[in-house]
Amino acid sequence: MSLQVPVSVLDLGSVAGAATTAQALADTTGLAQAADRLGYHRFWVAEHHNMPIVASTSPSVLIAHLAAVTERIRVGSGGVMLPNHPPLVVAEQFSMLEALHPGRIDRGIGRAPGTDPATAAALRRSPDTLNAQEFPRHLIDLMGLLGDVREGSRLHTRFSATPRAVTYPDIFLLGSSGYSAQLAGLLGLPFVQAHHFDMGGTDESVRMYRQAFRPSGTLGEPYPIVSANVVVAATEEEAYRLSLPGRLVRFWLRTGRPIRIITVEEAEQNPDLESALAMPTESLTGTPDMVAEGLEALSARTGAAELMITATTAGYEEKVDGLGLLAKTLGIGT
Repeated sequence: MSLQVPVSVLDLGSVAGAATTAQALADTTGLAQAADRLGYHRFWVAEHHNMPIVASTSPSVLIAHLAAVTERIRVGSGGVMLPNHPPLVVAEQFSMLEALHPGRIDRGIGRAPGTDPATAAALRRSPDTLNAQEFPRHLIDLMGLLGDVREGSRLHTRFSATPRAVTYPDIFLLGSSGYSAQLAGLLGLPFVQAHHFDMGGTDESVRMYRQAFRPSGTLGEPYPIVSANVVVAATEEEAYRLSLPGRLVRFWLRTGRPIRIITVEEAEQNPDLESALAMPTESLTGTPDMVAEGLEALSARTGAAELMITATTAGYEEKVDGLGLLAKTLGIGT
């Protein structure tokens, strides 16, 4: 099977079990190198704060490291949560990354803070800066600083992220709702739908993005990317077992309980497992052929120009193995 759209990888720097943050980041590094070697299109890392199971708190720092130890793959943020940062700071960070790794850096922007309100306020130090109505203005300012000047952009007239910049990172708008989808369309930006959140509404968001799309100087037609949560193994039974820790994480998130990533064996004995398995999901779990068919159906259903896969599992090795199995089945890198 040969999927007709590029396939990319998203990772959160998950801290499983008794692992340290250092080990989680080393695992993310190894996963990025595997994705690079196997021929995946991009490797993105997310921004989360004050979450014990996530080591990826500073995407720009992690991107610099990952780009330095990979050769070909595009590396970026999925995403940086703009309400947490002044636009000039983000522009300077990514202009530097682009100067260090020209043509390989992606700038994915999110509207949510990626944490609880108290932590978000601590990051920005002023609750006044957390107003969601400010997001479009901050986004346009950031775009202007990164070379894409639009009406309403102000900061680029007084500040320069890097003197005499030659190239700029590509900008993507992330979202899981119609708001971000429509804003991405109106600005003529690529839109990344967080289908891996498993909250529904993917088809509607992508439709709204296409309806709102206006060609821009950087993008002539809609470019929707759809993420998907996948667990791949040699057998359907093994993939099902490997998916159990992630199913529990999702259940705990939805029910406001303490979140941890436990082993498969612990998950099989966990008293919440039955409730977790009862929750409907659009995650793709199974053999390489099964997951490949699911991705093909998702691409056809949404008209995605690109797919991005991620997985919440307890082990690093199983993530690498899954990427390899899926790459072979999809003909990635051939």
